[in-house]
Amino acid sequence: QVQLVESGGGLVQAGGSLRLSCAASGRTFSSYAMAWFRQAPGKEREFVAAISWSSGSTTYADSVKGRFTISRDKSKNTVYLQMNSLKPEDTAVYYCAAGPGGRRWFWGSYDYWGQGTQVTVSS
Repeated sequence: QVQLVESGGGLVQAGGSLRLSCAASGRTFSSYAMAWFRQAPGKEREFVAAISWSSGSTTYADSVKGRFTISRDKSKNTVYLQMNSLKPEDTAVYYCAAGPGGRRWFWGSYDYWGQGTQVTVSS
């Protein structure tokens, strides 16, 4: 059974930093892309960043480029999202996702999802 378990969310002031973690288990993800999406109240789920498990190539939404960094640790089967220079508009529930690739920015490309972790940025 595939499980993606997020952690690391919380409350932070604008300009601060947080690191989210996504622990993956239950299958081999070597051919998969791993991604972070977020959803704010009343808004659609939004792509944040993605990484190829095998090559490490990354893709970012324009809104987070230069501020967020996605990475993975193969030995721990864990994906990270380092978030710096946080803004109030980054407030959302952040979800980890895993899928066979394709359109990385599209939520429908992902087969597995975590339960989400809340990130709140105060002004």
